[in-house]
Amino acid sequence: MRKPIDSSSLPRRFVVLATLVMLAALAAAPPMARAQAAPDRAVVGANVKNYANAVLAVMSYTAVPDVTTSSLSINSSTSGNPGFGQTQLGGGFTLSRSFPLYLEGTVAYSRYDPTFLATDGNQERPVPAKWNTASTTIGIGWDFPITDELRLRPILNGMIGRVASDLRVAQTVFNHVANANLQFLEDGALNAYGLGGSLMLDLEHYREHYEIDLELRATDIYLRSFGSSSEAVQGSATAQQFSLWARWRAPTGLAALDRPVRYVLETAYSHYFGDSAGVLGFNDLTSLGVGLELDSSRYPVVITRTRAMVRYVFGHNVHGVSFGFAVSF
Repeated sequence: MRKPIDSSSLPRRFVVLATLVMLAALAAAPPMARAQAAPDRAVVGANVKNYANAVLAVMSYTAVPDVTTSSLSINSSTSGNPGFGQTQLGGGFTLSRSFPLYLEGTVAYSRYDPTFLATDGNQERPVPAKWNTASTTIGIGWDFPITDELRLRPILNGMIGRVASDLRVAQTVFNHVANANLQFLEDGALNAYGLGGSLMLDLEHYREHYEIDLELRATDIYLRSFGSSSEAVQGSATAQQFSLWARWRAPTGLAALDRPVRYVLETAYSHYFGDSAGVLGFNDLTSLGVGLELDSSRYPVVITRTRAMVRYVFGHNVHGVSFGFAVSF
């Protein structure tokens, strides 16, 4: 999936001209001049807070179970290397109709590669700063039946994650100018948690010759950093999303494992609000998928169905193809 990174919508390039000018002043000026430069150190702290907010906004894409971003990669137009990549594994199920407790969980990994642009007014030098994000989200809900096929499902969601950074070069610049020990840059890591909830409308329309699944979901999760001793690196973001997912399954006329082989048609749409909106250059994504499904329920195995899917995902100036597998228990 390729998209030119727009610096107006994604906090990817930051010019630290003031930082390097201050470094030159500190090296050449007398002690009185050094004292006058001290008030500018607050700007460094503010910039680090912006980084914390930005990286949590990117993490918000991994906080919500979503087909459209389960496998997402955006390439930088300047270097050709991935500017953002994400992989998400997850699932959910209801225990039984008699005890309709709903449980879901996801594990996600993302890599975000912003680049500083350091300049002294004459020369510019890119300073790469890579963030690796790992997070897990769990959800606990309860099904309230509206009809035999339609259920309303409120879900309580919780998330915990960690961002590991490679800002070693930037650390040296910032710490010399600010004369401060900024924990996020020194440790190269930021912990975060998220709390919120979702409301889902779930339709399961199953017949002998076809099956239809439909889900409408609205999610709102608040993310905040923790475990830092510096107020400057406390960040926050909101993961707000509305999504629609639908799947059609029907027999192909072929058989395998003593059961019909089904073809699968799938579509999904996600619209992002809050801090998730526009942080990667788009506000919504659409996915169209096709695949095949094997039914192994005749045999005494845990997995009852296995699906192989090909999906085409597109949005504003974004498009790409993904391949995936899914199983049912």
